[in-house]
Amino acid sequence: MKTLAVIPARLGASRLPRKPLRLVGGAPLVVRVWERVSDLGVANEVVVATDSEEIAAVVRAAGGLAAMTSASHPSGTDRVAEVASQRQYAAYDVLLNVQGDEPFVPEAAVRGAVEVVTSGRFPLGTAAATATDQILGMPHVVKVVTADDGRALYFSRAPIPWLREPGDAPLRDACVRQHVGVYAYTRDALAAWVALPQHPLECIERLEQLRPLAAGLAMGVATVSELPAAGVDTEEELARANARWTELSALGRDA
Repeated sequence: MKTLAVIPARLGASRLPRKPLRLVGGAPLVVRVWERVSDLGVANEVVVATDSEEIAAVVRAAGGLAAMTSASHPSGTDRVAEVASQRQYAAYDVLLNVQGDEPFVPEAAVRGAVEVVTSGRFPLGTAAATATDQILGMPHVVKVVTADDGRALYFSRAPIPWLREPGDAPLRDACVRQHVGVYAYTRDALAAWVALPQHPLECIERLEQLRPLAAGLAMGVATVSELPAAGVDTEEELARANARWTELSALGRDA
């Protein structure tokens, strides 16, 4: 099965203006994400999906592919779906969505999400890292609980699973998972997702992945050990990303 990785990127971020073009290790953030996904070798091709000619230009200058998409998309998944519908990408069986602010996205998470779909187990795939109970009180960290077969039951910013009895803490701790925001889709599942209306749960939690779950679309979750680095959404996170880039470069390791 041929896989196309799509990196949605737009200039409209409010917390970090012009986010895709801000520099990490001396190059635009969106270029660093494109480099990371390309280096992993998980996809047959990697393309940046954007509504900005400025973003497209820096990606192409770095040697990457950029696809122009509508400025009206409410989510990255909708932007991925538009790219998937373009004639030049019709031959790809699996679509991979990696957020445009994740220059250090874990390899195991990307491979795991794709494998969930290419194996035929589920039409939708994502990943989650084993985590400590410290994340339960962090609303900016998305948690997920899964069924025995690895299917996602629910995603939330709330502390799930809820600990009713203190004596059950060991059981709870074994279930704690931190969602890693990568997604893989079959063509049909992606088309079904974006055709659905927004769901109240999605609106309440501000988590688009609750839309397909509420509609009964099965999403498999690959469990990985490496916790994801924070995405780049603020000036502080941008500074941390640059510090990490410098650290990894000094160690001679891939960022």
